[in-house]
Amino acid sequence: MAYIPDFDLDDIVGILTSVSESRMEGSKAKDAIELAQFALLYTRHIRKQDDFIRYYKEFFDPSFKIKIAQEFATREEANAWLASGKANEAEHVKIAGKGFLVARVPGRLTLIDCPLPEELETDSEE
Repeated sequence: MAYIPDFDLDDIVGILTSVSESRMEGSKAKDAIELAQFALLYTRHIRKQDDFIRYYKEFFDPSFKIKIAQEFATREEANAWLASGKANEAEHVKIAGKGFLVARVPGRLTLIDCPLPEELETDSEE
């Protein structure tokens, strides 16, 4: 996947239209291209285009760091925070130095294991 600096959503949708028109009607390629167009247009429709552009840039940024929303000493403290209603889906938290992700399950938010990059680093001497 190539990075396109300073892309313009309308230009990209226009290019996708041109490429789509050259594909056979009903082909998987044409359907995929049209789905990509729809997804880009949807971000604008729901007024999340700036969020998408920020995500796109962060995706390719080699210095990207996971943002930790909260740090807790214990799981009990983290669960109390979840219950308070202050947590948002997809936020990263640390509990006793370990990474977790806020995830939505039917009817509530919960924490799932999500190791942070520093947890995954291995010592070359081991």
